[in-house]
Amino acid sequence: MKQPQLLLIDDEPALADFVASAAREIGFSPTITSNDASFRAEFQAKRPDAVAMDLGMPVDGVELLRFLADEDFAGPVLIISGFDRRVLESAFRLGEAQGLQMAGPLEKPVRLEELENLLKRLKPVVPS
Repeated sequence: MKQPQLLLIDDEPALADFVASAAREIGFSPTITSNDASFRAEFQAKRPDAVAMDLGMPVDGVELLRFLADEDFAGPVLIISGFDRRVLESAFRLGEAQGLQMAGPLEKPVRLEELENLLKRLKPVVPS
């Protein structure tokens, strides 16, 4: 059975590794990117089944949501961020308004149990 691909963008290596290892435990095959260009290149090369993204990076998370919407991405988009809850919810609503299947948002610091539960819920959505 094919493992669902999770494309992850976060500029904090420790957090990216934490999310990737939780995703691996659940049965995803994660790819970590840390900037806009590598995220877009990986996305177009592999067309992942799910995306996990941080909002607070040098690249604007809203721009990435727009990119995913323009690409007609149908998989779940998980937001993980240290931003204030209101910012997370407005990004979440923006993604939904653009037709994206939004998940989360999870606030940093993320609890492993919370992350794994969310990834488990996302996984059945992914076509195998």
